[in-house]
Amino acid sequence: MNVENTKKQMRKGVLEFCILSTLSVGEAYPSDIIEKLKAAKLIVVEGTLYPLLTRLKNTGLLTYRWEESKSGPPRKYYKLTGLGEKFLTELDATWNDLQKAVNVTRKQKK
Repeated sequence: MNVENTKKQMRKGVLEFCILSTLSVGEAYPSDIIEKLKAAKLIVVEGTLYPLLTRLKNTGLLTYRWEESKSGPPRKYYKLTGLGEKFLTELDATWNDLQKAVNVTRKQKK
């Protein structure tokens, strides 16, 4: 079994949660989101992030606004919607439950 593949799948599974968590503190430009994820050791490239942002927007969890840029095309800034905030609250609870379950099963080792 390939541990790197399993680690990759685990990171992929929490990526949406981490994006929503990043946006919970305020709106952000995609490159800012990427930097925060990289700082958390979740290596993400634009080709991964943009489809996720679009999907989260299309499901009503995110919205965006355009802002003119002094050095190039307008920028799109994303933020959570009310539905996105509620969804993130549910994910937080699920994450806590999963952490507890993993900790319990690890303590059962003999």
